[in-house]
Amino acid sequence: MPVAFIDLAAQRARIGARLTESMLKVVESGAYIQGPAVRELEAKLAEFGQAKLALTCANGTDALVLPLKAWGIGPGDAVFCPSFTFASTAEVVPWTGASPVFVDIDPVTYNIDPASLEAAILEVKARGELTPRVVIAVDLFGQPADYPKIKALCDRHNLKLIADSAQGFGCTLNGLHPLHWADIATTSFYPAKPLGCYGDGGAVVVDDAGLAERIDSLRVHGKVVASDLAGRTFDHDPKYLSMRIGLNSRLDTLQAAVLLEKLAIFEDEIAARNRVAARYNEGLAPHVLRTPQVIAGGVSTWAQYTIEHADRDGLAQHLKAQGVPTAVYYPAPLHRQPAFDIYPAVGGALAVTDAAAMTVISLPMHPYLTEADQDLIIAAVAAYQG
Repeated sequence: MPVAFIDLAAQRARIGARLTESMLKVVESGAYIQGPAVRELEAKLAEFGQAKLALTCANGTDALVLPLKAWGIGPGDAVFCPSFTFASTAEVVPWTGASPVFVDIDPVTYNIDPASLEAAILEVKARGELTPRVVIAVDLFGQPADYPKIKALCDRHNLKLIADSAQGFGCTLNGLHPLHWADIATTSFYPAKPLGCYGDGGAVVVDDAGLAERIDSLRVHGKVVASDLAGRTFDHDPKYLSMRIGLNSRLDTLQAAVLLEKLAIFEDEIAARNRVAARYNEGLAPHVLRTPQVIAGGVSTWAQYTIEHADRDGLAQHLKAQGVPTAVYYPAPLHRQPAFDIYPAVGGALAVTDAAAMTVISLPMHPYLTEADQDLIIAAVAAYQG
């Protein structure tokens, strides 16, 4: 039987009965939108993420655009982000009329390189065509970005900081979650994420109550919120008085019920993912260009286990023949893609990003990967002579 790349069935075997019970309660309640499970989940997400507040939304992409809209980011503004990431990180920026500015990555962690970020900020300021406003740092493959250095740059240049933890919700640096440094952290509950639901979903965690209130309004069609009522009265349902142009971005109650059960075992699963990664590192180090390394003081959620290999595509075909699935994250950096190549990249080229895109390949990773399956995968990689 082929090895599973991500084994959601094994997780369901562990908590399936509780999941079914929780989902059935929602079905029988009739509260399918913004039901009690959503509020319960938001409270528990905030507690888990060392945050004062959490707000759920329809997906991880909306989670990124909501703070941009809440801050009034728009035409003429620059938002700095890595090119070595999924499209959602950058595509939300043009939605607001602003421009993404692509930054290179650290060759070890694949996360945004603070030195490249500073160069990009200075370059944009020198050109004078855009106003630097926001940095979106991505916790790629599950590990935290270098937030102390990134935060120092943001403070120096008066920039907002978003931690895009779509792959890394639950990661820590020196025991602290990314929100310790960021103005807001976002995540995705896409099923393949470390904390995934049974459809689409997302959330933000935030300490700023005013920002949270604006996001709460924006996620429900710009509805009136408490601060909007100063000096006015509106005695009807607040969703029928729009104060700003918003969107429809609510988490279904059924998905909240799923996530509550998964959150209850999430810390245990993160620990298991780290055991799997450590075992991979030990077995694979002699056979590949390099195995992944986590930033000093960091704990990764290991959304992916990504190695580098000189003949990445040949290895992928070899492993496929052995029943081992692989994936490439990401074969085409964003600054090389048709949708984004009109936007600036620091220095006009991102050498580390381009090099990584040619050699990275991800192997099966999940908390339920058995030692026997790991041994098979390691042996198959070691046997490739390409």
